[in-house]
Amino acid sequence: MDQANPFETPRTFALHRAEYLAGLAVTTGLLIAHSDEVRWVPAIILFLYIDLIGYIPGAVAFRRSGGRPIPKAYYVLYNVMHSLLTQGAVAALWCWLVTPEWALLALPLHLFADRGLFGNFLKPFTLPFEPVRQVGYLRLLDDLGLPHPKQSKHTSDLVPVGHIPSSTRAVR
Repeated sequence: MDQANPFETPRTFALHRAEYLAGLAVTTGLLIAHSDEVRWVPAIILFLYIDLIGYIPGAVAFRRSGGRPIPKAYYVLYNVMHSLLTQGAVAALWCWLVTPEWALLALPLHLFADRGLFGNFLKPFTLPFEPVRQVGYLRLLDDLGLPHPKQSKHTSDLVPVGHIPSSTRAVR
């Protein structure tokens, strides 16, 4: 909402996602317009490698943990792989070492789809790896007089704790 309160209400979250949907539309349009020039095997590999390294290992660990905290490394992998900065560096290296090409649009396509369509942004260490309703956030919405958002598909009766238990370390 602002620099002193970096959280979002459901409305600002929707607007934030809309910005990425616009990027997704532009990226998709460029891929369609240049589909005959795209090397599709590298494009598919570039699209998939982000989740193969950055999401799937953490998702498996989270499901196996039964709601207990998982190692911080999974969060770091997710955040590094789902960073526009990281993927921009990958694209720059690809252009330098391989060649500039339309297949590189798979990188922003993946990130824009994650953020715009699914609402997946970088993961804070203090929250579960997968979305679990947080009582504190629901209380905040109550205090602001705002309705609660719909439940996530990952929501369960898990204890809402992330990597770092809030009772042993201050949240930053």
